[in-house]
Amino acid sequence: MLMLLAALLGGIRGWFRARALGGKRLDMIQYATGYAIAFGLLAAIVGISLARLLEP
Repeated sequence: MLMLLAALLGGIRGWFRARALGGKRLDMIQYATGYAIAFGLLAAIVGISLARLLEP
C-alpha cells in the first residue's frame, strides 16, 4: 500500500516538475513515469527495511 501511494505521489510530483520547467505533454508523462518509478522503488526498499527491523 505504501508503495502504491508513493508511486502516485511521485507521478504527481513529476508532472508538476515538468510543467514548471515548461515541458510539453510527453515531457510531463516522462517525468511523471520516472518519478513514480523512483518513489515506488524507494517506498519498496523502506517497506522491506521496516519489515525486517520490526520482525520479532
